[in-house]
Amino acid sequence: MPTHVITTDDLRDFKIELMEGFKQLLSKQANGTLKRYLRSSEVMELLNISSGTLQNLRVNGTLPYTKMGGILFYDTEDIQAIMKKNKVDYEF
Repeated sequence: MPTHVITTDDLRDFKIELMEGFKQLLSKQANGTLKRYLRSSEVMELLNISSGTLQNLRVNGTLPYTKMGGILFYDTEDIQAIMKKNKVDYEF
């Protein structure tokens, strides 16, 4: 079984990609085209992440959720708060 080494560059790239997804999500909300509560499939599509990544965000407490009738919902305001908390300004 081959092993894969994850470097700090890989993690940085993942973080940047995740933040870009959050930015897309927030821009849709600002335009009034986004619902307040999103299902898992909608969050995965908007952030361009896999179900495993979304599950990791839930499990490690990064992304809060509500479970009703077996369906997971995510509040777009929580996603906005995560964006503000993890914002990285790159100066070139």
